[in-house]
Amino acid sequence: MIHAKELREVLHFGFSLQFLRMALFWTLSLIISYLHLFIQRFPFSRKSNSYPRCPPANTATFRPLCIITGATSGLGKAAAYALSKEGFYVVLVGRSSHLLSKTMVEIKEKNKNAHLKGFQVDLSSFHSILKFKGSLEQWLSDSNMHSSIQLLINNAGILATSCRLTTEGCDQMMATNYMGAFSLTKLLLPLLRSSPVPSRIVNVSSFTHLNVFDMQVDEGTITGKCFSRPKQYPCAHIYEYSKLCLVLFSYELHRQLGCMHNSRHVSVIAVDPGAVETNIMREVPSCISHMAFMVLKLLFLLQSPEKGVSSILDAALAPPEISGVYFFGGKGRTVKSSALSYNTKLAEKLWTTSCDLFLKLCLASEQATSLLSNCVS
Repeated sequence: MIHAKELREVLHFGFSLQFLRMALFWTLSLIISYLHLFIQRFPFSRKSNSYPRCPPANTATFRPLCIITGATSGLGKAAAYALSKEGFYVVLVGRSSHLLSKTMVEIKEKNKNAHLKGFQVDLSSFHSILKFKGSLEQWLSDSNMHSSIQLLINNAGILATSCRLTTEGCDQMMATNYMGAFSLTKLLLPLLRSSPVPSRIVNVSSFTHLNVFDMQVDEGTITGKCFSRPKQYPCAHIYEYSKLCLVLFSYELHRQLGCMHNSRHVSVIAVDPGAVETNIMREVPSCISHMAFMVLKLLFLLQSPEKGVSSILDAALAPPEISGVYFFGGKGRTVKSSALSYNTKLAEKLWTTSCDLFLKLCLASEQATSLLSNCVS
């Protein structure tokens, strides 16, 4: 039985513009994505590329290392299990130490040969990401493993329904979904470059990015501060923006690395897993999220994490030379992302603005560490 408070929350969210946007526009953009796959079957259509999966470089003396963020549930958990079966040493990154331990036990039960390591990290906190980098490097050194990474999957993401600011003053959803992935990638890029075999970055985006037709790129946008002004928190818009930022970032990083001779073996791929039944909608009133999943099931658009992870695995295991593409639909298939995502000027501006913010966060973190050490001494 629904209590009065829960009923108010359901009615407030159910009749909001944000929910209507999610219910109509997101469903439509998902259907359009599958229509693109369907049209590609016809002889007159422009064919997209489909790529086979390649086994990772795995020898008796070298085991490739994979880092997966948001690895304690849903797609991240499914990817961690699947890639452990492929022979990767999987580093699971998550916010809850309890869930990390539980997930590793569950994976071990299904794959006793799995090599796993868990790190508690809050992707919305730059300080936490910076701390993780140091802990990871120390672990690699202590374990006598090669000081490199072969695969980084930026999968962590949230759909917040209320405005929450991080300790750095950023919107939590933009910080987790985009700026956290950007910062982690920037910090771990030296380890990806130092890999003795081709390495790869996979950014998990979403079909929802198709609903962004215009975008103002400045610090206020990528921190999410500009979204805290409206009376109603524009959760759908912010989620869409964060996912478009990931695609723009993927393509720009692909171009940046292509210009650097010593980094040609680092590839970057964006991937859209489609609609997957995960706990991404945990902040949405439960009766509404259940109804949404039911409708998607009736439309045959909802996948389990075990099936939805297919596109992520396609991207992770695609041939080493593949980079700067957008995987969707499983079976190694790629499609075109939104027209706006190929705007190179927009991508360059996003890159520059993100790098400037990244530098500010680095300097602020150094100052905080310095102040703390002075207080202790």
